[in-house]
Amino acid sequence: MYLWIKALHLVAMVTWFAAMFYLPRLYVYHAMARERGDQQAIEYFLVMERKLYRGIMTPSMIAVLVFGGALLVLNPTWLAQGWIHAKLLLVALLVGYHHLCLIYLKQFAESRCRRGQVFFRWFNELPVIALLLIIFLAVLKPF
Repeated sequence: MYLWIKALHLVAMVTWFAAMFYLPRLYVYHAMARERGDQQAIEYFLVMERKLYRGIMTPSMIAVLVFGGALLVLNPTWLAQGWIHAKLLLVALLVGYHHLCLIYLKQFAESRCRRGQVFFRWFNELPVIALLLIIFLAVLKPF
């Protein structure tokens, strides 16, 4: 049972990160379309952003949290180790990032987002850093 839960946790994690990599990239293109005044592209990006966030990104996040929580229940001794606390902090920051993506989604939908493409290019790099740190913590368990 443990290996099934771990496998499902990893699948959900990969899916969640894929969405977190792609949604801010859509924001880059959306901001570029806004700068060009391309209303047809803006409408297209609004649909893509909404479907990605609600249909893939959020269910994946929920699955990561559920299966990750199940792994902790099955391995309560992990909670005595420092690496898991660092990993959980990074996951909490990613949940915040996830919700920040929703704020930008709503701002774009209401034509209120004033952030430009350069901002979203940098914003897009944050989950990459988190992914690297989480993988190293989970595999190496350095402390």
